Amino acid sequence: MGAFAIERVVDLELPYAAASHFFPDLTPEMLATCQREFQPGQLTADGRLEMSFHSFVIKTERHVIVVDTCCGNHKQRPLRPAFHQMDTGYLGALASAQVNPEEVDFVMCTHLHWDHVGWNTQLVDGRWCPTFPNAKYIMSKTEYAYWDRAYRDGVKDTHAQAFEDSVDPIVRAKQAVLVDSDYELDDGIALEACPGHSPGNCVINLSSQGQRGVMTGDVLHHQIQLRYPEMSTIADDDRNLARKSRMALIEKHAGTGNLIFPAHFPNPSVGRIEVNQTGGFRFDTNER
Repeated sequence: MGAFAIERVVDLELPYAAASHFFPDLTPEMLATCQREFQPGQLTADGRLEMSFHSFVIKTERHVIVVDTCCGNHKQRPLRPAFHQMDTGYLGALASAQVNPEEVDFVMCTHLHWDHVGWNTQLVDGRWCPTFPNAKYIMSKTEYAYWDRAYRDGVKDTHAQAFEDSVDPIVRAKQAVLVDSDYELDDGIALEACPGHSPGNCVINLSSQGQRGVMTGDVLHHQIQLRYPEMSTIADDDRNLARKSRMALIEKHAGTGNLIFPAHFPNPSVGRIEVNQTGGFRFDTNER
């Protein structure tokens, strides 16, 4: 994208959850429409969401940046059995993208949910240590304050477990940089607040040589939310606010040619938002 080289680095892909469970407002008729209109690989025959858990690596002329670090290995996630004590080839996938952890300058966190911070750390001699030892980890002040308070208050859930093993060690290693929601990391790489999924949720706007794009994090989980933009998820902290943020994001980018980099769309995971002639919007993955 312009002068940026962008790679998708996959932790895992799998049928994640029943669409009707993950999207409480999704009707059987809506699901049938999606089954009929979507390209293969988005939904299983029995209506489960095909989802990818991946990072994006941005290589600029000056920096190597990892955006969101997926689920992580050896993490205690008993409330999410499919992700408990995982052992994936994420570091090998990074190597295939010609990225060594020591070369990463920045890790940017769109938000601090368990499936976006897992590879912030790895287990070394029984301790959680930063996976990217020379990187600064960019985190929203608002997002960090919310989860730090929840953790200190004794909340017992998967997000709190992730804070303990994947966020707090970064702070203790003095590699965390807490920033405002309009923080600009470099020319053409800047945060933008998109709250609702989580209190400090952000997207990352990209601009280079006249081309524009956005890494959407969890503002969009699945193409269902383009066909039916009103669909919030059971994972959203504030479903109404998430809906407003999502619809504003879609309206901002639809029909512009801007590249969209969602955090969970299965391959092909990069495309553009276009108006769908039968209603809503669609994800266009055709090259231009």
